[in-house]
Amino acid sequence: MTTTEQDRVLEAAEAYARAELGGDVTGHDWWHIHRVVRMARHLAGREGADVFVCALAALLHDVADEKLNDSKESGMRKVEDWLAGQPAREEDRAHVVEIIANMSYNGGANPPMRTLEGQVVQDADRLDAIGAIAVARAFVYAGWKGSPIYDPALPPRESMTPEEYRNGKSTAINHFHEKLLKLKDRINTPSAKAIAEERHAYMAAYVERFMSEWDGIGE
Repeated sequence: MTTTEQDRVLEAAEAYARAELGGDVTGHDWWHIHRVVRMARHLAGREGADVFVCALAALLHDVADEKLNDSKESGMRKVEDWLAGQPAREEDRAHVVEIIANMSYNGGANPPMRTLEGQVVQDADRLDAIGAIAVARAFVYAGWKGSPIYDPALPPRESMTPEEYRNGKSTAINHFHEKLLKLKDRINTPSAKAIAEERHAYMAAYVERFMSEWDGIGE
């Protein structure tokens, strides 16, 4: 494919992602996609990955998200059907599908990404779940699920099946302990690890401050 042809596919993917996710209120909206795409491009340049594959997978990754579809299979079919109508190379389409199918946290149960491009896109997505934006997204997602901010009677779950991770009872603050504060150690690439360290420190400090204020005194 020429660069111009790649740009046209990416423009079409952006329009598709905007149409699918523009009204999202779970923290997986268009602006999340925008940030992940920008970070994926940045990391791809640093790590020597295929920028086109990384950008395309980043644009489409939440169109297929199991949380936003009837099932993982139905979400993946949407992406596969859309890609089938694009003039991208078959190997690139297959690569994008593989990345999207394996990038979710899934309670920490998914195997490591096979390719550098997969590692880059997964890192870009995970970096948006570490730091200041991640704090905001965690509370938006908890509200959407109907979960409380915090409940001392609901301790964080130490281990979960994918089903328990998706559907078990939890809280916004528990989500930090069950997932977000673990992501720093699940980053793949050196470039992303440096970013994750700083963002993790901010997020950990926020949770510590939250707990210090929980009982209403904050001393």
